[in-house]
Amino acid sequence: MAGVFSLGIATLDYVYSVETMPTRGEKYRSRDLAVVGGGCAGNAAVAIARLGGQSWLATRLADDRVGDEIVAELADEGVNTRFALRAVGLRSPVSAILVDAAGERMVVSYSDPAMPESAEWLPKTLPDGAKAVLADTRWGEGAIAALRLARQAGIPGLLDGDRRPPHPDLVATASHVAFSAQALREVSGEEDPRLGLARVGQGAATWLAVTLGKEGVLFIENGEVAHLPAFAVETVDTLGAGDVWHGAFALALAEEQDERSAIRFASAAAAIKCTRFGGRAGAPTRGEVMRFLIETGPG
Repeated sequence: MAGVFSLGIATLDYVYSVETMPTRGEKYRSRDLAVVGGGCAGNAAVAIARLGGQSWLATRLADDRVGDEIVAELADEGVNTRFALRAVGLRSPVSAILVDAAGERMVVSYSDPAMPESAEWLPKTLPDGAKAVLADTRWGEGAIAALRLARQAGIPGLLDGDRRPPHPDLVATASHVAFSAQALREVSGEEDPRLGLARVGQGAATWLAVTLGKEGVLFIENGEVAHLPAFAVETVDTLGAGDVWHGAFALALAEEQDERSAIRFASAAAAIKCTRFGGRAGAPTRGEVMRFLIETGPG
């Protein structure tokens, strides 16, 4: 069984279903509510476990009730949490999220600014069975340490570039980087994602991509910008879809799938998640993804 060592943020999310996004300071009624774990790395780690991979998560939490809930849910999902830091006297990350009738979301999150930045407590070697590393951009020192471990082990190191990388060496240290459209604009200075990816990819040894939601994925292949379309589904909730994509993509790399196959596998997992309300609660199992791919035919 291939495994992925993930590092980054894990949160407790309060996800409210609303007809439309609020535009004024008044009271609104939610149609549904899900209280579920979240965060880029937390969601990805759960997605990996549901897809049949071994899953470890290194994350920074506090020694509070919220941290207890986050760890307990991750453990229930099959994620190994022995690398979760529990900082004394601080507050664990939480988010309030609104999801409208079109499946789009608005996120208000809190992370304790006093959370320690040092990565000295992280393991010096990866756990047995880890065949890929996944890091998000929420903790620069931790991300660079994790990606260096991947380099030392000679395995893929994927950076979830959903925000501008906070450490100058992150992109070069990763073997694979998948940007969000916003992060790519910030890094490249280009509005057009094709131009932005081509600019960032000039002379880069790192494999680069940008995820564009329903527009699919652009990636560098043989020095050119290539495209794979997204799967068409009826969208209910996009919350966590990108995180599920990154988790599935990292697992596919750990299983030694080529990048095109890994993109298709990850895009199928993210598409299924988008059809379900509740953030990462909608992350699919391996069987669901394989059935989905069979039903949609060769890509």
